[in-house]
Amino acid sequence: MTKVTIRTHDGIYKGFKCLGHAGFAESGDDIVCAAVSILVINTINSLEIISKDKLKVEEDENKGMIKADFIEELTHEGRVLMDAMVLGLKEVEKQYGNKYLRLDLKEV
Repeated sequence: MTKVTIRTHDGIYKGFKCLGHAGFAESGDDIVCAAVSILVINTINSLEIISKDKLKVEEDENKGMIKADFIEELTHEGRVLMDAMVLGLKEVEKQYGNKYLRLDLKEV
C-alpha cells in the first residue's frame, strides 16, 4: 500500500510524504502506483518551476519514498497545485480503495 500524508498547520500546507508501493499489480503494470507517482512528481516539478515555491525534497527509490517540505508558505499558485494533487489522490483512493492507497491529512 502507498501512504500519502499531507501535513498542514491551520489550513496551510507544510509538506507531504509519499511512502510505499501500491501493490495493485506487478511492478511495471501497477496503474495505482503510476497514478500516484505522476501526481506527486508532477506537483513537485510544478511547485519548483511554475509557482517557484521553495521546497526541500528527499527521496528513496528502494522504499518508494518521496518527501517534500515547504520552506516558506506556498504562493497562491502553489496552494492551487497542492489542492489539485490532493483532489487527484482522493479520486485514486476512491476509485481503487484504501487497500492500495491511503491518503491522510495531518494537522501538525
